[in-house]
Amino acid sequence: MQLFFKKLKENAILPTRATAQSAGADLYACLDEPVLLKAGETSMIPLGIACQPSEEGTVILIFPRSGLASKNGITLANAVGVVDSDYRGEWKVPLHNISQQDFVIEHGMRIAQAVLMPVPFPEIVETASLDMTGRGENGFGSSGI
Repeated sequence: MQLFFKKLKENAILPTRATAQSAGADLYACLDEPVLLKAGETSMIPLGIACQPSEEGTVILIFPRSGLASKNGITLANAVGVVDSDYRGEWKVPLHNISQQDFVIEHGMRIAQAVLMPVPFPEIVETASLDMTGRGENGFGSSGI
């Protein structure tokens, strides 16, 4: 499996894995000037790259970087981003500042991480009934804390 990346901007940085066993590849901000992310605000940060997986049946999931989130309160506005295997446009990351402090995003800063996952494509079938289970229709919180 390979991920083919195209730089859309000359100053873009291709994703990198921090270690040989890293599940995610770090994604880098591609900016002409720093972006001030004020407390409580969201900003769409461009990466300057587009991608094509070598195989169909995959998805690239974009997650926050744990250090950036836990130390600075910078996370993804959409919790987890989804890049479909047939998308060829520029990747962008909606960063949200959940802290009480303003934060500056600089060019080349590692702002998120991408994880490649297989995706089954199930057939969607309407049915009049579903099997009964021990949980049944018990919803949020029904299994305890």
